[in-house]
Amino acid sequence: MDVTGSDEHNDTSTPSFPAVVVIPQPSSPPIPTPPVIPQPPPAPVVSSPSTPQTESTEQSSAASVPTPLPSNPASESATPSTPSSPSPSSPSPPPSPPAPAAVIPPPPVPIRASTRTRKPVQKLNLHTTITRSPDWIPETVAEALKCPHWRQAMIEEINSHIRNHTWHLVRYTDISNLVGNRWIFTIKRKADGSIDRYKARLVAQGYSQRPGIDYHDTFSPVVKPATIRIVLSTATSRDWPLKQLDVNNAFLQGHLHDEVYMKQPTGFQDKDNPDAVCKLNKAIYGLKQAPHTWYNELHTFLLQSGFKNSIADASLFIYNKDGVLLYMLVYVDDIIITGNSQPHISRFITSLSQRFSLKDLGDLSYFLGIEVKRTKAGLHLTQERYIADLLCKANMTNAKAVGTPMESNSTLTLLSGQALDNATEYRTIVGSLQYLSLTRPDISFLVNKLSQFMHRPTNTHWSAAKRILRYLSGTKSQGIFFSATNKPDLHAFTDADLAGNKDDYTSTSAYIVYLDSHPVAWSSKKQTSVARSSTEAEYRALAATTVEICWISSLLTELGITGSSKPVIYCDNIGATYLAANPVFHSRMKHIALDYHFVRQFVQNGQLRVTHVSSEDQLADALTKPLPRARFQLLSIKIGISHGRPS
Repeated sequence: MDVTGSDEHNDTSTPSFPAVVVIPQPSSPPIPTPPVIPQPPPAPVVSSPSTPQTESTEQSSAASVPTPLPSNPASESATPSTPSSPSPSSPSPPPSPPAPAAVIPPPPVPIRASTRTRKPVQKLNLHTTITRSPDWIPETVAEALKCPHWRQAMIEEINSHIRNHTWHLVRYTDISNLVGNRWIFTIKRKADGSIDRYKARLVAQGYSQRPGIDYHDTFSPVVKPATIRIVLSTATSRDWPLKQLDVNNAFLQGHLHDEVYMKQPTGFQDKDNPDAVCKLNKAIYGLKQAPHTWYNELHTFLLQSGFKNSIADASLFIYNKDGVLLYMLVYVDDIIITGNSQPHISRFITSLSQRFSLKDLGDLSYFLGIEVKRTKAGLHLTQERYIADLLCKANMTNAKAVGTPMESNSTLTLLSGQALDNATEYRTIVGSLQYLSLTRPDISFLVNKLSQFMHRPTNTHWSAAKRILRYLSGTKSQGIFFSATNKPDLHAFTDADLAGNKDDYTSTSAYIVYLDSHPVAWSSKKQTSVARSSTEAEYRALAATTVEICWISSLLTELGITGSSKPVIYCDNIGATYLAANPVFHSRMKHIALDYHFVRQFVQNGQLRVTHVSSEDQLADALTKPLPRARFQLLSIKIGISHGRPS
C-alpha cells in the first residue's frame, strides 16, 4: 500500500500506541460507533489470514517501509484500551459488530501517481534569459560574467594586467597586510552620448592600506580649470591644432616602491594556486599611491623629452626649443596637446605612444565632460549632455524652464524651511552643479550659496537647487565662447555684496578675469570675516582679484604670452579705488593692513592698475547677488556666455 499520509501519521517513534483512537462522549454510555478510517501508519497492518485482500495490503506496506514497526490489531476497537504486547501466534480477537462493516479499509485515494518519473526542477537563469538594455550596468561580478560584452570587458582588463606584469603570485603570509579588490563597471560614451565602449576596471580596496607601511607619498596634481581655459583661448586665437589623448590604464604604468599584497581578482582566480595572493609590481587603481606613481612616471618621461614643468601649474608642461612651442595639459590620464607645429605634435604623440599605451582621439571634442566645438568663428565650450544627464538624474527632464537661476527677492538662510530627512540627493545635485560652473559663470553665485548648506539642507534649499535645474533646462546649449581673434591683454571685474549673508552678516566677493574678451577665470566666494563698510568689503574683493591676476600673469609669462598693457581691475566702489592708489595709510583700515599693502605693492610697482567703473557696467555684479531677469540676462551676455551654437 502506498504511504501518502501526512507527517502526523508517519510518526513511528511510539509503535505501541493504537493506530486509531476514538474518544467517546462523556455524557453517553458506551455505544459501538463505526471506526474512523485513518490514513494508515507507515508500519505494516496485521490482519486475519482469512482475508486475502488485507494480506495483500500488508505485503505492499511491508515492502515500502525499510524497518517496519509492529502494531496491535486490537487497536482497531471502537473504544481506547491499553495496548498489549504484540504476538503473532495469539488468537484473533472476536469480530466487530456487523453494523460497521468497514474493518477492511478501502485502498487510499492516491494524491499523485506514484509510477510517474520525477523530473528535476529546472532553475531558470534570469541573467541569461532576460534581454539586457545596452545601458545596463551590472551590480555584481556574477551578473557581469553572464553578459557577453561585460565579460569581454573583464577579460580585456585582466589581459592588460598580464601584459603589463602588474603582479605575480606568491604564497601568503600572515605578516603582510592583504588588500582586497572589487570590479567597477562603467560605460564610456562619445560626445553625442552614444556608447563608445564598456569598461570593467579592477580596483584595489586601498582603504585597508596602512600609512607609512603600505604607502607613503600620495599627492598628485591635476590641471586647474583656469589653465585649461587660458591654453584653449591661446590656441584658438593663434589657430593652433588641439589634439586629445587618452592613456590606457594610466595607473598601471607606475612602479611601486612599497610592498603591497592583494587578493586574486574575483572571478579570475588561478585554479592551480587558489590560495596564492598577488604581489603588486606596479600600481593599480584604488591604491593610495597610484596617482602619485603615475604622475612621477609621466613627469620623468616628459622632462627627458625636453618639456619643462610649469611653476604656476604642475600639470602644465611646456616645450620651447628652436622656435617650436608646445603646450601639454594633463588631467590624470586625459591629455590635451597644442602648439605651433603640427609635425612636432605628431612626432611627440608617436614618441609618447611608444612609452605608454594610449589612444589618439584626434581633434579635441570632448574633455572632462566639456563639449568642444570649433568653427572658423572660434571655440565653443558647453556641457549640454552633462546638463541633460543631471536633469534625468533629478527627474526633471520635462521641467518648465525659468529665466533666472534665482528669484531676485528671495533670501536663503541656514534655518530657511524644514531640514530634509535625506540630504544625499541634495548634496549630489549641488556637487554636480559645482562642476557645471566650469563653463557657466552665470550660476556661480547660487551654487556657492547652496554649498554653504551641505551640512543641513532644508526643503527651501532643495527648491532653490531645483530652480537652477529649471534654468539650465532652458539654457542647455549656452556656454563660454572664445573668438578666433583675441589680444593677450588681461583685465578683471571685481565686486562685493555688503552683509549679503543674513546668518552671520558676512559679505560675498566675486570677480571675473578676461584675456581680452575671453573669460578665463571667475569666482563667487563668501568672505571669512565681517566687513564694517562697503569700502572694506570691496577692498577685500579687490585683494582676492589681485591674487588671481598675479597668478595668471605668472602663468602667461611661462607660456611666452605678453600683453600690450598692464593688467587692469575694474571696481565700482570709489573708496576702494582711491584707497588702492593713495600712498597715505589710513588708520581706519588698520585691520585690513595685509590686504592693503598687498594691493598697494602691485599698484606702486606698476604691475597693476585699479580703475573705477559704474555699477551699470560692473559685470561681476551677477556673481554677488540675485538680480531681476532683464538685468541678469544683460550681464550674462556681457560676461561672455554664448547664447546658442556658433556657425
